Amino acid sequence: MHPLRQVPLHFAEESKAGLTHVNLSAVRTDGPHLWVAGDETATVERLTEQRDATGRLTGYGDQVSVALADLVELPAAASEEADVEGLARTGPWLWAIGSHSLKRKKVRDSDPDDKARKRLGKVVREANRFVLVRLPVDPATGLPAREVRLDGQRLTAAVLGAHDDDLATELADDELLAPFLAIPSKDNGLDVEGVAVREDAGGTRVLVGLRGPVLRGWAVLLELRPATHRKDDGRLVLREFEDGRRYRVHLLDLRGLGVRDLAPHGDDLLVLTGPSMGLSGPVRVHRWAGALRAEAPAVVRARELPVLLELPHGQGEDHPEGIGVVPAEPGGAEELLVVLDSPAAARHTAGGGMLADVWPLPPAP
Repeated sequence: MHPLRQVPLHFAEESKAGLTHVNLSAVRTDGPHLWVAGDETATVERLTEQRDATGRLTGYGDQVSVALADLVELPAAASEEADVEGLARTGPWLWAIGSHSLKRKKVRDSDPDDKARKRLGKVVREANRFVLVRLPVDPATGLPAREVRLDGQRLTAAVLGAHDDDLATELADDELLAPFLAIPSKDNGLDVEGVAVREDAGGTRVLVGLRGPVLRGWAVLLELRPATHRKDDGRLVLREFEDGRRYRVHLLDLRGLGVRDLAPHGDDLLVLTGPSMGLSGPVRVHRWAGALRAEAPAVVRARELPVLLELPHGQGEDHPEGIGVVPAEPGGAEELLVVLDSPAAARHTAGGGMLADVWPLPPAP
């Protein structure tokens, strides 16, 4: 199976020097703009659509980089990566979430046996990975700001995770997830990879997809209710659910795969899935009907998660990492944009761009 077409993403030289273009981990469409993030920085990037004389989309460029540390307080230095793995855009807000994962050192080809063993024994916690960030988007510039005035309201950038209040700490007593908090992400430990946000009468609901852990074939999705801290408008707090917890667990039977990204589609959620550990494929896109409604079920069977697409993948390269719905053009239908991590050489264009795939999006039943 092949995509309908490919479109280049053009990055500024600074981002290419930082290898953002080959480490893409999240994407979200936003009208004429495209938000993307790489997993080696603490920034998000805005690209703008490019069209030919007929109005056909030909790519995205004119990159603007937004440093999270310029807008919110991070728990560590601005130079430390946040490993942004999910982006969401709803109402006046742009949301970004870090992986919340521990990292085990990689073995290098040149390492002797004792050095390889020593490196594998070292696990690192990088504090900026443990953040959920909410940024108001200035309608005048289309860019996030520390503060925005909109319809008489003052909207402020805010963060969860900068004051010993991160999501992983909240899960410390969870009977399902607590045993995995000390395990690195690539070992089936805690690993956030995807976020979707819905604003409704009950407030803000944030759905967080986990690549790991996968529990006997079942993937995990967390539901949060963040709100602005009543004494510090630069902080987020998690509101309690009816059972007194500050999160809700949803279990999805994805037949052994974990969540790699989430994309809203009406009341439904498109779920990009793939292996929880350092493996290549299989990669699928599922539809979870009604996931964004207020009372989505806690346990979702495989029959309720139909496969929309089976995506190709390489071995050690070309890993689908992010999905976003491309709005329909006149006379056309909605499509699905897929960005890839560790892109193959064929994805690098002569003009310095990086090719993303555009797939047909089967309509909701």
